[in-house]
Amino acid sequence: MSVKEAALRLHRENAGKIKIASKVPLANAFDLSIAYTPGVAEPCKEINQNRELVYEYTAKGNMVAIVTDGSAVLGLGDIGPEAAYPVMEGKALLFKAFAGVDAFPICVNTKEIEKIVETVKLLEPTFGGINLEDIAAPNCFIIEKKLKEEMSIPIFH
Repeated sequence: MSVKEAALRLHRENAGKIKIASKVPLANAFDLSIAYTPGVAEPCKEINQNRELVYEYTAKGNMVAIVTDGSAVLGLGDIGPEAAYPVMEGKALLFKAFAGVDAFPICVNTKEIEKIVETVKLLEPTFGGINLEDIAAPNCFIIEKKLKEEMSIPIFH
């Protein structure tokens, strides 16, 4: 089987390369009551009093958004956000395999600098860091600069 055939098969048979899996058991009603309602209200109240506790009570500190517009992908060029998605999933695999970090592809349907900046800024409550990936120059540098000035989480590309 060729690399092309094997790659297409791997992606098709698995419907992608990443998934979300639970860290905690949900074996009974008590497990559910502490992981979700009513127990989940307790960490919510704590975070509401001190926003920094989000890093203690949630996965935010170990989550990175991999943001692309698909305009400069791995020698493929400007292939758009949908076609860039498999590359972003591959990058997410690298984050997990080599750093234990949970990374999520965020493929945006715009090349407008301000729209990308605004979209990424809206993600700050969820992610502990932002990886700008495969966005064509000079936009990638402009976007990175603006985000570093306006956000309090790490931004890199």
